[in-house]
Amino acid sequence: MFLIVGGTGALGSAATRLLLQRGHKVRVMTRDPQRATVLKKLGAEVVQGDLRDKASLARACAGVDGVLAAAHSIFGRGAEASVHVDALGHKWLINAAQEAGVRHFVYTSAYGAAPTHPAQFFRIKYEVEQYLQHSGLAHTILRPTAFMESHAHMLIGQPILETGKVSLFGQGENPRNFVAAQDVAQFAVLSLTMPQMAGAIIDIGGPENWTNMEVVRLYERLSGKQAKVSHVPLGLLRVMAGVARPFHPGLSQVMRTSIWQDTTDQTFDPRPTLRKYPISLTRLEDWVEQQLASELGSMPAVAS
Repeated sequence: MFLIVGGTGALGSAATRLLLQRGHKVRVMTRDPQRATVLKKLGAEVVQGDLRDKASLARACAGVDGVLAAAHSIFGRGAEASVHVDALGHKWLINAAQEAGVRHFVYTSAYGAAPTHPAQFFRIKYEVEQYLQHSGLAHTILRPTAFMESHAHMLIGQPILETGKVSLFGQGENPRNFVAAQDVAQFAVLSLTMPQMAGAIIDIGGPENWTNMEVVRLYERLSGKQAKVSHVPLGLLRVMAGVARPFHPGLSQVMRTSIWQDTTDQTFDPRPTLRKYPISLTRLEDWVEQQLASELGSMPAVAS
């Protein structure tokens, strides 16, 4: 039995489906079981749980062989702020897994996680990596680049499709890397099912590097829609990040992450990883084409 924490998210859902397809028993922990209805129909056991609730973590970990931690709260505020969910909550999950006798713990960190990162989210990811490494649990750490589902589609493509407008933080001309959740899921499943993956730290990225403006033009070309693009200057973004921090730390760290993404080397070469793990990676253009076929196909027809 494998426990997927954050099983209704892009990565958690993809990993759950892949494990079920391969005949494994899967337990999905989610704060809202209604969101996991489809996964339950596919054969997953669904339990209600919250990274801020120690008792629910103990129940979720009971009787499982491996845990995939695929939840995050980068945009959270108040009780759902990153310091509570991504930091303390994941440490509690590691403790619960250890007490339950879990054999392998797979942690989803982030590419670039470091103790000196300008965004708190990445510093927290590094902090939890260190906590896991010193826990005594057999573990694997995954460090994916930016997910196509959120960074390419939700933040860029979806506004273009729905409104014809998109706002970018910075100039959007710095090449960066996007990876499909389904590809990261393949690494997660390998890590859960192969004992020799214990101790590995795996950097994961897509096969190409794109600027945000190139993503805009990709959506324009594939959808046939012309996008009106506005830019938030980096200087203003720095001021806004500082102002927002006291009352919305999630928004502040998203802004700081955007500054980092627009001003530092964000390219990724997947070849070293693929030499160790020969997994087929999804091209962004192919992913967007599939997404457009799904979204446009579900839109109601407009009467002429």
